[in-house]
Formats: sequence, C-alpha cells, structure tokens
Amino acid sequence: MNFPRAFTPFAVAISSLAIATSTLTPAFALPPPEDIPEEVLRNEIATEARSLLNGEPLTAAEYAELRDRLQQRGYPPEVSSKLRELIFLLQIRRLINTVSPVPLL
Repeated sequence: MNFPRAFTPFAVAISSLAIATSTLTPAFALPPPEDIPEEVLRNEIATEARSLLNGEPLTAAEYAELRDRLQQRGYPPEVSSKLRELIFLLQIRRLINTVSPVPLL
C-alpha cells in the first residue's frame, strides 16, 4: 500500500499514542488545591499595615490615624536643597538619555 509520507502507519500510531496519553495525564499547570485563589485574597480585609514614615508594623486603626494626620498637614514635607538639586539633575539626565543615542552613565 502506498501511503503519503505524512500518513505512514508508524506516524499515525505515534500520533494516536501521543493523543491518548495526553488525555490521561493530570494538568500540571494548575495550582495545588491548598492555594487560596487571588480573587479571595484580594477581597480580604487588611488588618495590619506598615508605617508610611519608618516601616514599622501598625494595626489598622493606627494606620488610619497616621494617614489622617499626614493628610491634614497644610504644607508639603521639606526636602533639603542638596536632595532637591540631585533630583533635578537626575531628571535632566533622564531627558538627555531619551534624546541622545549615546546614554549617559
């Protein structure tokens, strides 16, 4: 019997074997059943937080109080002139890097 080269009995047997065994294997891409889904974690209420000032752990009430206190400030936090100048220079460097074909280090 003359079969086209793509449909040789060996190729048909191998491909049918591959299809049969692929349906029997478990799905390895799924997470383990004990993992909590992201949708559930996103809906959980946060009961602890970190301080915006120094990163220490806070309760939810302490965090809300600190956030309210920081929002009530009538003036922005002061930044030293040296740090302000450094930020300005970094912004200029970023601008030059976007325009120039040779990046500045």
